[in-house]
Amino acid sequence: MHEALVLRLLREHGPLTRGELGALCGLSRTTLYDIVGALMDKGTVVASVPEAARRKRGRPAEVLALNPGAGRLLGIEFARRAVRVAAMDAAHEIAGTAGEQHGPDTPWQTRIDLAWQLADGLTDGTLRSGTLEGIGVGTVGPVGPPDRRSPWAPPHDTVAALVRERFGSQVLIDNNTRLAALAETICGAAAGWQNVLYLRLSHGVGGGLVVAGALHRGAHGNSGRFGHITVDPDGAACECGGTGCLETVASIEAVLDACRAAGCAVADVPELVAALESGDRGAHAVLAQVGGYVGRVLADVCHALGPDVIVLGGELVEAGPALMEPIERKLNANVAPRSCGWPRVLPAGLGDAGTALGAIALLQQQSSMAPTG
Repeated sequence: MHEALVLRLLREHGPLTRGELGALCGLSRTTLYDIVGALMDKGTVVASVPEAARRKRGRPAEVLALNPGAGRLLGIEFARRAVRVAAMDAAHEIAGTAGEQHGPDTPWQTRIDLAWQLADGLTDGTLRSGTLEGIGVGTVGPVGPPDRRSPWAPPHDTVAALVRERFGSQVLIDNNTRLAALAETICGAAAGWQNVLYLRLSHGVGGGLVVAGALHRGAHGNSGRFGHITVDPDGAACECGGTGCLETVASIEAVLDACRAAGCAVADVPELVAALESGDRGAHAVLAQVGGYVGRVLADVCHALGPDVIVLGGELVEAGPALMEPIERKLNANVAPRSCGWPRVLPAGLGDAGTALGAIALLQQQSSMAPTG
């Protein structure tokens, strides 16, 4: 907290002497000396003597300033169909976010190169100067300890190694929707709450749990896989090997297919939103059914965990009340308020940048960043 205070003051006021900084922060001289020394050792803060001070008699006063090129953190999301990047500067401020779509079969090396291009643009071309302090990565699928990893999980060790080789920095990796849950809890829709359930309705369906303010991963890195809870035992086969999973009815492709079967010709989410706004009955009926499935799953999870807040993210949330209202109706009809209360249901506040921002938050929470893999 003291480091954050010093960094904020230098960001707001510009270069300051130690005396000026001490007067603004109110810390003791010893504490301030230790904090400034630690920040200078990390290269986050630099000291210099202005030319005007050198001309004066006596010992010139040094001024402290942020080193704009040092201490950068990167967050990268490798989603199913996009790469998204966020960058944090030495002042612990988000310097920017960027993203680009790609095909679902795009090779990993191409995705890594795309992440580099996006990050290079956000950091003003300074990636090659070795100023990166760490990289957080979010990717699809279970991410757990190496000795407890699901045998059919994606090659996350390989992804971490590719990122580390390309960027020359240490890497932490976790599931993308879990990282979005962390970001929404720290600086998004659920900021200020300690127990948060996050669900993303996108090309896949997944989520994350924050319990007592900490990200919950589960013993095998499987926590938050709400998309593979069965909602229709007689339903369609799921890529996980199950039948009738929530993902088979509430993913973007499943919803668009159901709309077309109901006579509503839509090719993507914007067209679905337009159909809903025009009052298309088929589209509204599909979203009502999907909302019912989602609400029932959320109710079951609430009975087990009792979250304060449920945050809904992903492109399908753009459907608005046509989806959110049936979700809340089913949720409220199935949650016993005397046992765990009715949690608040909120749309995500960070949009597509959620996972990349959560990856940066993960880095900040780790005191030592041992690479994964």
